[in-house]
Amino acid sequence: MLVLVASCGWSAADEGGSGGAPGAPLGVTATAGSATSVHVMWNAVTASAGIDVYEVYRGTTKVEEVPGSRHMADVIGLRPSTPYVFSVRARDTDGRLGPGSREVRATTPAAGTADASAPTRPAGLRARAVGSRAVQLSWSASSDDRGVVSYDIHQAGTKIHSVGGAQRAAVVTGLRPGTRYSFTVRARDAADNVSPASAPAPVTTPGADDGRDTAPTGFRATTHRADGAFHMDLSWVPPRTDGVVAEYQIHLDGRPATSLVYGGSAPGGREATHSFHLGPDTGVTHRVRIRARLPDGTWGGFSAERTVTTGP
Repeated sequence: MLVLVASCGWSAADEGGSGGAPGAPLGVTATAGSATSVHVMWNAVTASAGIDVYEVYRGTTKVEEVPGSRHMADVIGLRPSTPYVFSVRARDTDGRLGPGSREVRATTPAAGTADASAPTRPAGLRARAVGSRAVQLSWSASSDDRGVVSYDIHQAGTKIHSVGGAQRAAVVTGLRPGTRYSFTVRARDAADNVSPASAPAPVTTPGADDGRDTAPTGFRATTHRADGAFHMDLSWVPPRTDGVVAEYQIHLDGRPATSLVYGGSAPGGREATHSFHLGPDTGVTHRVRIRARLPDGTWGGFSAERTVTTGP
């Protein structure tokens, strides 16, 4: 059985908010992850102001809020052997809340007796590119003394989805052409015991991506002198992605020079700035460009390269 899994970083957008509030998330699914948890997933929503957060509801109660870069949530603290109803709403960076998605249902399995044994590691994980924007994963079943309830799929160390314990395959969509990815799978039982990760399965999607859609724009570079040394001042507009970009790599004269990592204040669609030390010498010419680490863990395209010279 194959399950389509929209990658959390680059899911296809289903419904956009062209100038207005976000649309309702589509492609919503809910799968029991254990006797006390359900995994909810949806496709990305586009909005003119960008998506700030997704709100996950159990019935009419909001139970989770996740950043706009994520399109999944694990709802925990549930009761075994209980049916639940879930829906999702998107809120943009201007604070506008879109309509709710369709409701989806999931029933948690029964809780077994005391269980401290995790399932065995999934074996034989294989990854095969299906076109330039999707990868098919398949693996062998894990064993467990009580039975496997679900499999967690990880991309570059980050959990991106879960599928039911009877499934042995999935298709991850929304990837980028010409990009290397790595996937692992873990098995989970009803008591939330999780197996060790499978051996990683690397795969590179075919095709080429010139990076123009993922590169910072409006890139500018100048220098100033302070405290007896020159400093380079950079400014740019972050690339538009599903979620906030929190890390950048600055290349100086063709080589990585420094990394810039934001905490909770990463700039969204507004201009970003950064300044770093160059040295005391006048008349030195430098070439500089910048790229962003995207929400799916890969590096985006480089900005335009700028040339600056220290001194008047």
